[in-house]
Amino acid sequence: MPKHGKKYLDAAKKVDSNKLYSVAEAMKLVKETSYANFDATVDVAYNLSVDPKQADQQIRGSIVLPNGTGKTQTVVVFAEGPQADQAKAAGADFVGSDDLVEKIQGGWLDFDVVVATPMMMAKVGRLGRILGPKGLMPNPKTGTVTMDIEKAVKNVKAGQVEYRVDRQAAIHTPIGKVSFTEDQLVENFDALRDVILRARPASAKGQYIKSVAVSATFGPGIKLDPLNLD
Repeated sequence: MPKHGKKYLDAAKKVDSNKLYSVAEAMKLVKETSYANFDATVDVAYNLSVDPKQADQQIRGSIVLPNGTGKTQTVVVFAEGPQADQAKAAGADFVGSDDLVEKIQGGWLDFDVVVATPMMMAKVGRLGRILGPKGLMPNPKTGTVTMDIEKAVKNVKAGQVEYRVDRQAAIHTPIGKVSFTEDQLVENFDALRDVILRARPASAKGQYIKSVAVSATFGPGIKLDPLNLD
C-alpha cells in the first residue's frame, strides 16, 4: 500500500469510501478535498464493460467541454498553403512541416496537441515513436486529422478533450479545475457522460458503465453511482 501524507489523509476523511455519490455531491466534494497549492485538475475515470481488444469496442473521440478545461493548450499544426494560413489565423502556436518534424526529432515536446492535414500524415508518421507513446499522434477520430484546420484549432483552444478507452477498459479524462464552480464541473461531467453513453458499442455486454470516480490532482477518489449519473 502506498504511504500518503497528512494532507491526503485529512482530505480522505471527508470521503465515505462505502458511499456512491450523486454527480452534484461529487463535484462539491472534489473541490473540498483538493489540497494542492495550485489550481488542481479535476479528472474523471470510467470503467466500462468493453473489450478493448475487439476492434468494434474501441471507444475514442473528442468533445469540446461547455466550460472548457481551464488549461491553455499549446497547439502544433502540420500544414502547408491555405491550411497553414488558417491555422495561424485560428491561433495555432506553431505551424510548419519538415521544420517541425526535425524540431520534434531533436527532442522538442513543448506542446499539448498536434493537428495535421491528411496530406501531412506521411511526414507526421515519421514521428510515431515519439508522439504515439505520449498520446500526441493526430487521429481522424478525435478531429485532429482534418482539412478544416481552422475548426480543429478553435475547438482545441475552446477546451476540447480527447477520451479513449485503455487496455484496462478505462477512460481517464480531465473535466476542469477545482477553481470551477460546482455547476461548471457538473455541466462538463454531463457533456462527457453523454458522449460516452452514445459511444456504447452494440456488442458490449452487461452493465456498460461499471464504475465512475472523480478526483482532484493528488486528491482521493470519489465514487459515483454508475446507475444514476443524472
